[in-house]
Amino acid sequence: MATSWMRRCSKIVNTRRSSLGVSCGAWKSRYFSSQPLVDSPAGGLVEVPLAQTGEGIAECELLKWFVKEGDYVEEFQPLCEVQSDKATIEITSRFKGKVFQVLYVPGDIMKVGETMLKIFVNDGESTSTSDDDCSQISPDFHLIESDPENFLINQQIPGGVLATPSVRHLAKQHDININDISGSGKDGRVLKEDVLSYAVSKGVDKDLPILSPALAEKTDLFHERETKCAASVQQGIIEDKILPLRGFQRSMVKSMTMAAKVPHFYFMEEINCNALVELKASFQKENTDPNVKHTFLPFLIKSLSMALNKYPLMNSSFCEESHEIVLKGCHNVGVAMATPYGLVVPNIKKAQSQSILEVTKELARLQQLAVGNKLSTEDITGGTITLSNIGSIGGKSGSPILNLPEAAIIAIGKIQKLPRFTDDGNVYPACVTNVTIGADHRIVDGATVARFCNEWKLLIEKPDLLLLHMR
Repeated sequence: MATSWMRRCSKIVNTRRSSLGVSCGAWKSRYFSSQPLVDSPAGGLVEVPLAQTGEGIAECELLKWFVKEGDYVEEFQPLCEVQSDKATIEITSRFKGKVFQVLYVPGDIMKVGETMLKIFVNDGESTSTSDDDCSQISPDFHLIESDPENFLINQQIPGGVLATPSVRHLAKQHDININDISGSGKDGRVLKEDVLSYAVSKGVDKDLPILSPALAEKTDLFHERETKCAASVQQGIIEDKILPLRGFQRSMVKSMTMAAKVPHFYFMEEINCNALVELKASFQKENTDPNVKHTFLPFLIKSLSMALNKYPLMNSSFCEESHEIVLKGCHNVGVAMATPYGLVVPNIKKAQSQSILEVTKELARLQQLAVGNKLSTEDITGGTITLSNIGSIGGKSGSPILNLPEAAIIAIGKIQKLPRFTDDGNVYPACVTNVTIGADHRIVDGATVARFCNEWKLLIEKPDLLLLHMR
């Protein structure tokens, strides 16, 4: 029976297994992975590592926990929310049990395979053990289930500071070394009040305001860092600040560094949007769906897709290994969106097969997810060409950097009413916008881009021509 118990238990912390006094031997550890589990753990303490969340993802930023130490969790219950450089993902539990220890706090970077938390899995339905087997188990084993917080505190590494993850996170917010704080809790445990008192005594709380848990839940980390820097400037504090790049910002650094190695060239053109302005106003006037708001962007996306049918090289990518050009079958049009979490480029899948109304609804869905930092990996991968609507912020023109491996990216300026001349010299008001096309010179030349732009311009200036190509 003792042998059976050994096979069915999991290993507690390696550094503490000797202190548990389990005569039946060390408990066997089980590891969580992205692969389906063949069987469930028989009982004991289970280490739950960060699984592979996507191809090429090596680390993720922890955004928030849905559980805390002492909570009971069910299978497939959300544990936490993490953000890679590709998407925001919810991690769910593979086990049913009680959360024993949370090893990270929001804002931490977790490597794939590292243990995020530990769950005590109770083997209530397995075969019961004999009295002899139970007598061999240390009372500490039962303490795990009855009072996991005190057990965790008692198992701290000698010389370390006793503190809960939330207190450690508070100290981290204030750039305080928690080892410098004298704890007033039991056995020298550092409490929240200790951190706040230490911050006041050192004068570090002035430029690092404390966020309440409720406010911290609603405030994104990127905006929080900007606010702290702005507050320091207003208070006359002149010092360097370190802003760690996380999530989409880290992804932008990687992609822009790669794009800088590609030979770019740019083509600029002015487009008359008088007919487009009238058509958009007409659509909005006849709109009876309160969930639909007509904008210029869906028209630009659909007309762009029409132009790509004639110039497929603009919807391609370059394969460096084989020096081949891959013509993409679908028009997955990416739209650059500035969010509080950084720049993200979700894309409209198969724009060539969608109506303008369908593009409008899909664009609204992506914008809503982007603002809430809820875009999936599917939403932001697979793009074939990108539109950057800088005009929505107020810019007239720009020189966009390629979103590799795409062959082209287009920056659209704001639409403004300006005086223009007819062929006979008369002045008339015109709604115009400037577009700048950045292209990969390894794939396309200037003449191809110019012809493509002329085709797209024609469809925008005469949107009724779209009817000839609609399917």
